[in-house]
Amino acid sequence: MDLIGLRDVPLGRLLVVAAHLTGQRWNRYLAEEHGLTQAGMVTLMTLAQHGDLPHRAVAEQCFIRPATLTGIVDTLERDGLVERQRDDTDRRSVKLTLTPAGRARVDALTALIHSNRPLTSVDADPAKAAVIREFLLEIIGSGAEPGMTEGGPRC
Repeated sequence: MDLIGLRDVPLGRLLVVAAHLTGQRWNRYLAEEHGLTQAGMVTLMTLAQHGDLPHRAVAEQCFIRPATLTGIVDTLERDGLVERQRDDTDRRSVKLTLTPAGRARVDALTALIHSNRPLTSVDADPAKAAVIREFLLEIIGSGAEPGMTEGGPRC
């Protein structure tokens, strides 16, 4: 029985594995360094971008149900990153707002995201990074299903 090494795996499958591992590493980093989940980070970033918003509007911006957002906000509120504020004119409506600690967390994450810190020695090289970026943008933007391109499936 021949074992297949990573160098023998088709490019499409390598991309899936790399994305999975990168996602796991990012989620671990968020949890260990910032005390956040991916959903918590997106919620904070949404509030930072749009300002105080009703609970339902934040859920829509985050592409989740309001009921799902409730647990996320519970955790963020417990950690002092957001506050719930009742609307004086409609007591059923709750606005979410960033606290100063929440703003500091967003600022730290934004600085990291915009630092362009390379993930590997390959993307540290601007010429190679440009090729990788172009490749990823083409994959993301193509909308093609596997097997739809000439030559059939290669995943």
